[in-house]
This record gives sequence, C-alpha cells and structure tokens, in this order.
Amino acid sequence: MKLPIDSKAKRLPYGMADIVSIRRENLYYVDKTGYIPLLEKTGKYIFLIRPRRFGKSLWLTTLACYYDLFLENKYEMVFKDTYIHTNPTEERSSYMLLNFNFSVVNPAFSKVEISFEEHCDTAFFMFGEKYRKFLSSSFYREIDKKSTSYSKLDFIFKYTELEGLKVVVEIDEYDNFANTILTTEGKERYMALTHGEGFFRHFFNVLKGGTSDSSSGLSKLFITGVSPVTMDDVTSGFNIGKNITMVPEFNEMIGFTGDEVLEMLQYYKELNVIEEEIEYHYEIMSKWYDNYRFSEDVEEKVFNSDMVLYYIDSFILSGRMPRDLIDQNIKVDYGKLKHLIVLDREFNGNFSRLKEIMEDKEIVSNINISFPVEEMLYPENFISLLYFLGLLTINREIEGSNVLNIPNETIRKLFYGYLRKGYEDTGKFRLDVYKFSNLMRKMAYEGRWEDVFEFLAKEINRQTGIRDYLAGEKVIVGFLLAYLNLTNYYIIQSEVETNKGFADLILEPFRARYEGINYGYLIEVKYINRGEYTEEKKKAKVTEARVQLERYDNDRKIERIRESHKLKRIILVFSGWELIHMEEML
Repeated sequence: MKLPIDSKAKRLPYGMADIVSIRRENLYYVDKTGYIPLLEKTGKYIFLIRPRRFGKSLWLTTLACYYDLFLENKYEMVFKDTYIHTNPTEERSSYMLLNFNFSVVNPAFSKVEISFEEHCDTAFFMFGEKYRKFLSSSFYREIDKKSTSYSKLDFIFKYTELEGLKVVVEIDEYDNFANTILTTEGKERYMALTHGEGFFRHFFNVLKGGTSDSSSGLSKLFITGVSPVTMDDVTSGFNIGKNITMVPEFNEMIGFTGDEVLEMLQYYKELNVIEEEIEYHYEIMSKWYDNYRFSEDVEEKVFNSDMVLYYIDSFILSGRMPRDLIDQNIKVDYGKLKHLIVLDREFNGNFSRLKEIMEDKEIVSNINISFPVEEMLYPENFISLLYFLGLLTINREIEGSNVLNIPNETIRKLFYGYLRKGYEDTGKFRLDVYKFSNLMRKMAYEGRWEDVFEFLAKEINRQTGIRDYLAGEKVIVGFLLAYLNLTNYYIIQSEVETNKGFADLILEPFRARYEGINYGYLIEVKYINRGEYTEEKKKAKVTEARVQLERYDNDRKIERIRESHKLKRIILVFSGWELIHMEEML
C-alpha cells in the first residue's frame, strides 16, 4: 500500500485551529486574510454563526494574531505571502487581546458556573501576564478584589479606557455549554443560566455595555457560535453589534470555495499523493461536502473545510480515501435535536418537518436570524435552526421565501439517522442493525434483494407502532430511504428525473469506495390505499411500474450503472403499510 507521508507534500492542518502553529510548521494554508479589511469596514463588533467544524476557530486565531500587539514579533512568519501582508491595515498589531473559548467550559449544570469562572480567570490572568508592561500595579491589585468574571471584565473595560489602551475581545463557541445544558439538562436549567440573575447573562450584559459605553476600552468584539438562540436569550435579542451571518460579502470567508478545493487537489496531484485525476476526487467531494450557501444574494457555494481536509488527509496518511466519508467529528449529536422532535416518547410537530424535508427534498421557509428558546419549536424557527446547524442550506428563492434543501450526501445520511433514532426513541420501530446490514451487503454483492424487503416487511408487520406513519407512496419511499441508507454501499437517489419521468429509487453502487459491488438497482414503488385494495388495482399498478421502468431504462444515469454493474429493476407494491407484491423485472 502506498504511503505518501514521506513525500515532500505539505501536511494538512486537519483538526488544527492555531494559525501560528500552521504557519510555523509550513502546513497547507488557504489564505482568507483578504476579508480582514472588509471586516474593519463592516463594524467594530461582529457576530458570526456557522456550522460546527467549519473553520471558525482558525479564523479567530488569525484575527488574534493580526491584531494582537503581543504577537507582533510573529507577524512576519504568520502572514508572509498572504493578502494582508501586501495590503496591511492601520489597525495591525495595535490591540490587547482577551480570548475566551467556551467549548472548554464543563457543561454539567452543577459545575458549569465554577468551570466558567475558572476559564475566565485563566483568560484574565493571561491578559495580565501578556501586557504587564502596559498595566500598573494598581490594575493587578484592583482586579484581584473582583469576585466574578463579569465584574473583572467590566473593570478591564473601564481601566483600559482610562489608560488609553484598546482591547479586542474574542469569544469562540459562545453557545457551546449553554446548548449542551439545554439538550441534556432541560429548558428550566438553561433558562436559569441565560435569564434573570444567571451569571452567563450578567457576563453578556457587561459585553453589551462595553459596546455602547463611550468610557469603555472595548474596541473590537468577535463572537462565533452555531446558533442564534443563546445570543437572543442572554441579550434579549441580539443588539451587541453587526451580525454578518447572512451578509453576502462574507459567504466565502469560512469554508472553501470550489477553486480553493481544486487548487488543493492540484497541489497533491502534482506531488503524486493523489493518483486519480483531480476531477474524480472533486466530484466525490462535491457530492459529499459541498453546496453550503450562507446568503440568498450569492451564487457561490462553499465546501465544509473540515470535511475536505479529512478526505485529502487520508491520502497523505494512507494513500487512499477514508473508509467512512463522513468525519465522525462533523456529526451533530442526535441528542442536540432529540428534545426538538421527541417529547415524552412521542413525536411533536417538528418530527413531521424532518420527514417532510426527506420526502420532498426541500422545504419553503423564511430564515429567522434571531429567536429565543421559548419560540424554538415554532416551525419557521425550527427550520431556521436546522439551517444554522448546517443541516439545510439555501437553494433558491420563491415568492419572497427561501427554498431550503439538504446540502450534500453527508448531511442526507445524518438526516436519515435522525429519523431512525426518532422511531427508536419513541418505540415506533427498531431494527436489528447488524442483521439488516448483512442483508444489505448480500443485496450489493450477491444480488439478493428480496431478503432486504422481506425483512423490512416482516418487522413492520411485527412492530405495529410504525403503521400509523406509513400512509402514501411518498411516505413509504421516505421510510425505505431511511433504512436503505443505513449502509454506505450505495449513493441513493429518489424522485430523480429520468427520461420523461421520476424514478422512485436509484441505488447507484458507490464505486469509489466499494469496488467489488456487483449490483445496482432501479426500484419503482406503487401504493394502494388500504381500504381500496383489489387484485385488479394491484395488477394495474404492476403494469404501470413496468412501463415506467422500461422508460427509465434508457436514461444516461441508468446506463452509467449498467456499464459497470448488473442492474436489477425492482417493483414494490404496498397497500397501506403492507408489502403485497415484489418482483424483479427481467
């Protein structure tokens, strides 16, 4: 097996968020510093929401290194050959930096306040050590008298203004522990944290005061997170500064553009780290990692940077693509959504929203940029939250509203996982995953497709709780998709336009990952209302399916499967929840 790790290729900064280490070690770096002048023109106090693992932390360390007067001696090493090195602004290396990273705060409710205070104390201590030559002995004497993080923060703002000093505050993952408390401890404890006399709310009150008080040394503020909910709660509606989350000029500031991904692939192709043509890998990454839009007013879509680095890093380390194309770090924990769709082991209305998205492939909704936790279950807010978490993205506009869809194959797989977990947690339906996965393997490699659908039909018949949710052809197809996507043998598409029609299910072998798969599938699903079943209707549905399969058969998408695999054409007929007919069309 080829091991290119000994080549001259630069290593990738996968999992790294420290710009100084990345540049010192000469790792591969995508220059985003051209956005610094734009940020300065936009405002002094900036708030940005992006999904997890998108590069927010690296961007904050880049800004810190650019503005921090303490790090001026590292400026040349870090920014050499970047845009900002050639085009510096007057604000370069002119601020004192106060950094917080709330992802390290212990989210256990009994420990969160102590952990928060300890983290802030460390940040204040490092601030005092770094800028000792600018601070008088009275600073240290007075700050030691303060007993809370917010009182110390307020003191720093007032002291630095008195001394003519300028402070930049950075808060990374501002909502991390608050979101965890909401999902694991419940709404009541979350409210205690973010409302009334909660220490977290007091902290943000001081920040808010620093942005509006002319006698404050707070000159710049950068806050990042994954959701607007906590910010709305701790500030009673975001009014600290400029929310650039959906500002079109910043659409590509976080994440990679298509050109940046192609340039990266070309670099590693030229060094023989990657053997196949770059178009081959670009197509795979586009399908699995691309298509995020963060503004209605842009056409450019961006890749999740973590996913791209994860993919290419596998070639550097092992000479092949990763076994699992979904980085485990990218997965949004089901628990973070569970409380939004399951209540007392029953579904609330938002579960139907998830099903609707999976069945219709898109949903029409406005995006609310701010809403409190009390309104999080409102349909439009729930959909907005899915957008901010990166589970939906902007596809297009229609009649003044956004049409949102699932951005890529990675997120589609996660969605199906949420549906399956929802069925399990409410006791509606649970599969023997090990057995089902083995049946899927035999379907892919041996062509034994009947066992898969017979197994599902038997389990539906046995687990009666699921039956009420299986009514209508579209619903049946969505249910099949949730479980056929349990394995990665196929890239599964539904309602794909093919030769003057829409194929219900196309199971295209995932050739890039599973070279030995022998069979692909074209499946047509038909449905008869349970109370309307007759043998004549069943025969008519089967005849209709045969005609459609014949028509789809000449489509280029189907021919591509047949060129390298044996194609099986399958007809499934359901009456209500019951599978009443299945056949292979020869």
